[in-house]
Amino acid sequence: MIYSVIDLFAGAGGLSLGFKQTGQVKIIAAAENNLNARKTYKRNFKLVRLYSDVRTIDYAELQDTVGSVDIVIGGPPCQGFSNANRQHTTVISMNNRLVKEYVRAICELNPKAFVMENVAMLRSQVHRFFLEEEDLENERIMALPLSEDRIEILPECVNFENSITFLETAHSEMGFAWADGFYKIINILYRYRINHAKFDVTLKKYQKKLIVQLSEILRLTTEVEELNVLQYNDKRMAKMLLQYIEQKNNFDDAVSAISDSIMMQRAIMKIKELTDNNIHVFEFKEEKGSLVAVVKSYPVLDYIRAILENEPYNYTLSENTLNAINYGAPQRRERFIIVGLKKEKNIKYTAPKIKFDEGHYRTVRDAIADIQDVIPVTEVTGDYIELEAHPNAAGLEKELRGQALYNHITTATRETAMKRFKALKAGENFHNLDPKLKTTYSNADRTQNTIYMRLKYDEPSGTVVNVRKSMWIHPELDRAISIREAARLQTFPDSFIFEGTKDSQYQQVGNAVPPYLARAIADSVISILNNAAE
Repeated sequence: MIYSVIDLFAGAGGLSLGFKQTGQVKIIAAAENNLNARKTYKRNFKLVRLYSDVRTIDYAELQDTVGSVDIVIGGPPCQGFSNANRQHTTVISMNNRLVKEYVRAICELNPKAFVMENVAMLRSQVHRFFLEEEDLENERIMALPLSEDRIEILPECVNFENSITFLETAHSEMGFAWADGFYKIINILYRYRINHAKFDVTLKKYQKKLIVQLSEILRLTTEVEELNVLQYNDKRMAKMLLQYIEQKNNFDDAVSAISDSIMMQRAIMKIKELTDNNIHVFEFKEEKGSLVAVVKSYPVLDYIRAILENEPYNYTLSENTLNAINYGAPQRRERFIIVGLKKEKNIKYTAPKIKFDEGHYRTVRDAIADIQDVIPVTEVTGDYIELEAHPNAAGLEKELRGQALYNHITTATRETAMKRFKALKAGENFHNLDPKLKTTYSNADRTQNTIYMRLKYDEPSGTVVNVRKSMWIHPELDRAISIREAARLQTFPDSFIFEGTKDSQYQQVGNAVPPYLARAIADSVISILNNAAE
């Protein structure tokens, strides 16, 4: 039996590839917002219906055109929020709304099964939705365990009397808000308030543009007879920054003025976010001198269960955390999956059996050693490198190696990076470097252990991320891991070709679901559906 599949939030297509490799599915549509990932997906799957925005998909029209959808798959991003995020510029993760778009697809397509893939962290209480105005009328959502949260709008240091009344007016009259470009420059300066040297470098970079914009602020505020708090702060900031640009003798005053102004701007942005996203604010109040918005939230997982486990959708949900290393990938990579099956079928999901256990894991050597002597390029081209046949190849090499090697592209190595490469042994990382080789990092102690990681040939790798940003190093050669080598660690065959810029290709590989893990999930779901159909 052939099952029709739609892949939402498809990325480059790791999940789709695993399902396709079963030989029992036809992918009829997919959605992916990222332009370069969409190019990659289109090249490898030759799909006609490839949407750029899940929010605009008309599922009724889709079914009228291509028929019913049997399986929905996809990994909606979900960054969540936590109380630790109160200081951030934004308070709402728009990615969380995409989870609701995935749920909408299930509700409207009513598939036999769905697979929702995400990081294992989805189980944590960090991943939550804020209660929206429309939720107040939804009995299922209101019956969920709601927690009360506080979003800091203005910190104590810049709060003032009747601030909420003023800010509510200011956010609706967006003439008070800075242009995005200007905000970004001031925000960078504010970030370097504790690093005088970097502050000056940034100021010099944007000086001409800033002088024009700050002078305009002074002109406009001079024309106003009675300045409100926000205008007063902006005028002071403009005056102090222009003075600092000219005389370089009032750094602390300039930083103080920037701080007051940018906190006000962030407050306006936060209130606008809450309003634009229909978040229900129970009240604004002062707490310990700060202005806070009192809201309520509920866990994402509770929402998914409340909507899909009950009438009229009636899915049995199964939650599992799977590690790609157990299914043939040479890397440790945990993914959290939710599988939904129709209750009427009276079937329950069983996770795929482990194929590789401790002592038998595949390694970095299995994945990439056969192309060690193939010299990578440093620029993206449409060219490929011909590979000789390896008649005696076995395991991963036999499964992944092709006749042509595309995407064998790596970062050009600069002098500082080369010194670090040469200094590190297999299994070592940035923290093993001599302090003299760490000087380009502002806070070397806080650098993650995955930065400048030299891989070990005879062990699995850690979770493959964007290995260009992390500067992963080849086990034996003094160079960065190539895009193709990272793709092999993810279990993409050489026949799968990535499109886009170098950065984008590295990112696509790092974001993907390992096809071998996807294949294991696909086999388990399809086997259950096949048995139910007998």
